[in-house]
Amino acid sequence: MMRRTALTLGALATAATLATAEPASAAEGVLVVNGVDHADPSGCYAVDRFPSSIVNNTDAIAEVHSGPDCTGQVEWLVYPGETYNTETAQSVFVL
Repeated sequence: MMRRTALTLGALATAATLATAEPASAAEGVLVVNGVDHADPSGCYAVDRFPSSIVNNTDAIAEVHSGPDCTGQVEWLVYPGETYNTETAQSVFVL
């Protein structure tokens, strides 16, 4: 009985911690996709022409995907301060 109570209290404490945790926030800075600035980006961005250029001036990593809507394989990781040029990517996701 004592063990069950301890497990229940532990589960409740974990649930309370998760419920009060702050949601993920956007990256700080600017992501530039083909010359278009995206301030404090978060989520998926389309790559609409080729060749394409992705400039990551944020504090987060940008994943370059081979498919639309951030599907398909990750073609490249663009770290903060880096630029990536591609002729095949169709979308970019900011972590």
